[in-house]
Amino acid sequence: MSNKGNGTLMGHPKGLFLLFGTELWERFSYYAMRAILVLYLTDKTVNGGLGWSTEDALSLYGIYTGLVYITPLIGGWVADNFLGQRRSIIIGGVLMALGQFTLALPHSLVDPNATTAFYLGLALLIIGNGLFKPNISTMVGDLYSEGDHRRDGAFTIFYMGINLGALLAGIVAGSASTAYGWKAGFLAAGIGMVCSLVIQMLFAEKLLGNIGKVPAAKRAAAMSDNGKKQPLTKKEIDRLKVVMIMGLFVVVFWAGFEQAGGLMSIYTQEYADRMIGSFEVPTAWFQSLNPFFIITMAPLLAALWVKMGPKEPSSPIKFAIALFLLAMGFVCMVGAVMQQGGDMTAKTSMLWIVAAYFFHTMGELCLSPIGLSMITKLAPLRLASLMMGVWFGFNAVANYVAGMVGAHVGEAGPLAIFGGIAITAAVSGLILVVFSNQLIRWMHGAEGKAVTDTTDVPANAKPAQA
Repeated sequence: MSNKGNGTLMGHPKGLFLLFGTELWERFSYYAMRAILVLYLTDKTVNGGLGWSTEDALSLYGIYTGLVYITPLIGGWVADNFLGQRRSIIIGGVLMALGQFTLALPHSLVDPNATTAFYLGLALLIIGNGLFKPNISTMVGDLYSEGDHRRDGAFTIFYMGINLGALLAGIVAGSASTAYGWKAGFLAAGIGMVCSLVIQMLFAEKLLGNIGKVPAAKRAAAMSDNGKKQPLTKKEIDRLKVVMIMGLFVVVFWAGFEQAGGLMSIYTQEYADRMIGSFEVPTAWFQSLNPFFIITMAPLLAALWVKMGPKEPSSPIKFAIALFLLAMGFVCMVGAVMQQGGDMTAKTSMLWIVAAYFFHTMGELCLSPIGLSMITKLAPLRLASLMMGVWFGFNAVANYVAGMVGAHVGEAGPLAIFGGIAITAAVSGLILVVFSNQLIRWMHGAEGKAVTDTTDVPANAKPAQA
């Protein structure tokens, strides 16, 4: 259901940049809150924290982020069958804004311990995120017709908005919290969510037309011959097989990539020479390398995909490239450990760390936005937002695996962990290359490739009798 009557900007429908802005401010809101959540929970000073133990705070943080990845499954199903994507985004956005403002309420207005308002705020954020997250991404895909080679580039631009919001969030929320207390940080997050809602409500009608208004299941039924929900066709089942298989490789990628916030951060803190003259670079600054590289490299990569046209690599090959780039990043980490020469009291050059983040980010750009784009190509119309929720579910699994891998560094040592991830990623990439042709066949032309099997009948239908 593309909307082509509103013109283009930079070769893309103007609606893309509306969704870019909507997602930018929503991600600003999410990451602003996330940046200060554990600090707020563990703060025992007069600044207004809850005074929890580190273990309790990290445990709740893990539960919260897990639910943030899981609830899009429910929100996607609700949007597909009842609300539609546009209404889901607005309702979800309102709930998230209310959640942030609830967290920002002074303790005395609710209860002395602040736990009532705190848990209510988190609940509103989790439910709102479930409605918002899968549907905004699905609408990006709806801007483009099947086989349109601009789609991967569009999701790369959209992904840049996500990371621009994340980059601004830490700076604004951190500064507000430092100057005015934790509640100011939550207030800033709430204001960001309001900005997202205002942008969507002001410009959606003009720039998106009818996109996202009608629930996908209702649209799919209207397009069928008898106006009723149809069973999955052979083509749709094949495409769903591709989604599930590619999801396994996504788990491998993110399980390695997510070491950035844990194992790589600890290694940087303890073993990297972070001195530039007399100034010591804070370890936390290395976390900004990822959004910085995304913001600077995403437009170049988006333009490259469009420029390549029919020669653009397929999604499986892009995923394989991402895994090879992840492996290269961990090869750099192996280089860092080897520079120490087995002496764990020695320091290694932080250039190894910077190079690792660069390769990891380039891999992310070849996988994450491409994966979002792929879901909009392959998911049956009536399951579009639900499958986007499933895709985010793979991220939840990957984060769990990442924690398990990182926890074993004390037993295996950094060299074994970094080297093991590099080998696993490289082998996974090779496997994906080997099976890419079969996966492309199962896509049945979703990426504009010619196919010989155009079967599109219900999977349980009997062959016609001669």
